[in-house]
This record gives sequence, structure tokens and C-alpha cells, in this order.
Amino acid sequence: MTQTGGVPESLDSAALRKARGAFFTPAALCNYVVEWAVRCGTDRVLEPSCGEAAFLLPAADRLRALGAHAPDLHGHELHRSSAEAALAALTGAGHDARISVGDFLATPAEARFDAVIGNPPYVRYQDFDGPARAVGRRAALSAGVSLTRLASSWAAFTVHAAAFLRPGGRLGLVLPAELLSVNYAADVRSFLMRRFGRVRLVLFTERVFPGVMAEVVLLLAEGEGPASHCELLQVQDLEELTAATGAESTWAPPASAGKWTAALLPGGVRDLYAGLTADPAFGTLHDWGETTLGAVTGNNRWFALSPQRVAELGLSSGDVVPLSPPGSRHLREPAFTATAWRALGDAGARTWLFRPAETPSAAAADYIRAGERDGVPGAYKCRVRRPWWRVPLVPPADLLLTYMNADRPHLTGNRARVHHLNSVHGVYLRPGLRRVGADLLPLAALNTVTLIGAETVGRAYGGGLLKLEPREADVLPVPSATLLAAAGPA
Repeated sequence: MTQTGGVPESLDSAALRKARGAFFTPAALCNYVVEWAVRCGTDRVLEPSCGEAAFLLPAADRLRALGAHAPDLHGHELHRSSAEAALAALTGAGHDARISVGDFLATPAEARFDAVIGNPPYVRYQDFDGPARAVGRRAALSAGVSLTRLASSWAAFTVHAAAFLRPGGRLGLVLPAELLSVNYAADVRSFLMRRFGRVRLVLFTERVFPGVMAEVVLLLAEGEGPASHCELLQVQDLEELTAATGAESTWAPPASAGKWTAALLPGGVRDLYAGLTADPAFGTLHDWGETTLGAVTGNNRWFALSPQRVAELGLSSGDVVPLSPPGSRHLREPAFTATAWRALGDAGARTWLFRPAETPSAAAADYIRAGERDGVPGAYKCRVRRPWWRVPLVPPADLLLTYMNADRPHLTGNRARVHHLNSVHGVYLRPGLRRVGADLLPLAALNTVTLIGAETVGRAYGGGLLKLEPREADVLPVPSATLLAAAGPA
């Protein structure tokens, strides 16, 4: 959804715009999409979720330039004040248009447009809920795309928008870069390659939305599918986009609904990376072992204790187990040693996990009663656990892997043999690989291929965060066991 600023703040506050996913779209983006999508004066154009006509206005000018006497323009907008502003802007510029007010996702699809253009509303799944989510999922399902409950609004919007195209029509949308990486968009990616004969992506190396941390891509899709590859245009910013000086290449997505993040690599780098990861010198982290989630306490503040707090409560060694403290900042070295663990505890870190025996000691029972008075049993996970105060544990992992990263994932040998929480992942090495893996893999993983691999298999979030879930970590490219075993013992 696009905003141009024509609606008074009293009728459309920043909070209201954010709630429905409305963001200002730079004019250069609108113009680029319009120039690509509108090719004939007789084209019928639709901007769903049109906001204040950021795309329809240049589309009208484009149609006039192509010889149209009465441009055939249509818009759809949920927010009445924005719809009225869009119509006023178009009328003021001398253009007629039909602007419908209502939920576009609830509008039955009519395949009668030559070009569907715009910037779909971006509402995250946490807020895209209730009836709105149900309507969106039904709209996508009618086109054969099954979206999960984790899908943000743009996913359903993209699929539904394509259903309004005539055979051979063109879809030009500004989408979040999540299209390339998130799991919930897998079916959307497959749909695009199946539905269209030509799929073009414009990728940016810098952020192009003022004041917005999220990254975007331009989706330019046309014709009748399927498509065997994507056409890629990589540019630095809007200035380079306008100057048409970016690097062009082609790329064949994975045969499955796998991620498209490899498309972000420059063409030569992409080919080199593919060759290296196919070499026997590299394998995947799953070749080495299993990556699992950490323990979920339900209330880390209550369960994770500092040595000083353990002493204050009078707890014994049978009431607690050694713990990698909540968070992952302390996991920046190739090995997390017992010395480093003790130093953290001496500095006040919560290096012990409260986990008494099934029959608690007197001190542990006192702490449990105090927790009950404070309402801890009602916390997430605690309320479904019996007994609520005994956290399920797995053995200490061989390696610890950070999964929310500002720079890169960190793989650390767990020489302290401590348990871990769900702020990090645990890697359990396969029998026969434990020694070489624990000693060498954390260091060997500090290579360009693995670092690039993390960017391609992980999920990028606003602000530069990179997230790796266990199944994504499984396919992280790392040096193979054969290669490291040949290097000899550490």
C-alpha cells in the first residue's frame, strides 16, 4: 500500500497507516514499475491497495503518452479517506478512474487487466489475524496456494493480484525481501514460477524506503508459465535503478520451493559458490550431526540463577545444573571453556539452571513455593509442564550455535559441558566425528563459503539480523568431515 501524504493526519495517523501496512513508496520505484508494466495506450491497469494513487498517477501519464484518450484506470483501497484522496489526485490531474473501497482480498478475482501494479500492504502475521487472515488464506487457496498462519499479508495479496490478470498480463509489485528467504513464502515462490512465463527480480544492495529498515525487491512477472529461470537485475539504490546501470544475470531457482536468497549474490560469485559447495571439501552441518533447539523454561528470570543467587537460596549442587547463560554474547570464541563459564558466574551471569530432583530439597521446596506466590506456574510452558518447576533437559551439546546474529552465526565448542537454553542451538556430533568436530569445526567454519552460506540459508530481518532455525542450520555449508579428518588431530 502506498501513501503520498494527501490525507490529513487527523484522518490517518502514522499508527493507523502502520496497522494496515501502508508505507510511502518512492516515486522512482513507482515510475520504474509503471514504465515496465504499461506498454500500450489500451492497457487496462489495476492498482490494488492503491493508497493515494502513487502508481495510478504515473500510470495515467504513461497511458496518455502512449496515445490513450481515456486511460482505463482502476484502484482498490481499504481506507476510505485514502481512496477519496486518490480519486481527488487523479481528477485534479485530469484523469478519470474507478476507485473501489473495501478489502481487496475479499474481492472476487476477474481476469480482465493487462497490468496489475503496486505495493501490497505489509502486515506481519502477528497482526494479520482473525477474519483478515482467514480472508487472505481463502483468496490464496482459490489460486492453489496454501499459506501457513505465519504468512504476512503481502503473500496472499501477491497471489490474489495475479488472478486479476488477463492471459499474458503483467504483474509489477514492490515486495519485502522476505519473498526470497522466509519459509512461509515457499508456496508463493513456486506459484510465481508456475504461473508466469517470465519472472524478473530487481534486487537492491541498499535500503530504498526512507525510515524503514525492511529491504524490498521488485517483482516483474509476465506471460504464461511455467518459467525455468529468473532474470535478475542487481542495483545499489534508486539512482542506479533509474540510470539502468545495474548488473543483469539469469538464475535457476531450486527445483523445490527452496529459498531464493542465492539470487542476491553477484552472478560470478553465485557460480563460484555453487561450485565450491558441490566440491567434496564441503558438506553440510547435518553431515556432522543433529542441530536442536535449547531448553524452554517459560521464565528464564526465575529458572536461570547466578552463583550468588544460588548461595542466597541455600541451594545445593543437586538442585541446579550448569548452564550457558541466557543469550549468546558470551559465545564468540571457538571454545566455551569451564574457565570462561566460571568467570561469567563470578561476574554475576546466570550460569546455573534451577532443576531440583523429583523430590526437592528443603531449600528447593522453599524456592518453589516462592515461585508459586509470584505466579510463575502460570507462565508459558510452565502451565503445561508436570511438575511445572522441572525443565526437560537433553544432554549437553558438543557445539553451541548462535541463531540470532547481527554479523554471522558463531559455532562454539562446548568444552564446559553445560546445558543450553533456546537462545542458542545445540549441535550433537555423530559418533566418530565428536573429537575432530569439537576441536576443528568451529575454526574451520570461519571461511567465506560458510559465511556466504549462512546468508543464503538463513532468514534476514530488519536491522541486519540473521536468523537460523535448526532445519536451516542443517543445510549450512561447512568443511567436510573428510577434509578435517585429513588435517589430523588438533
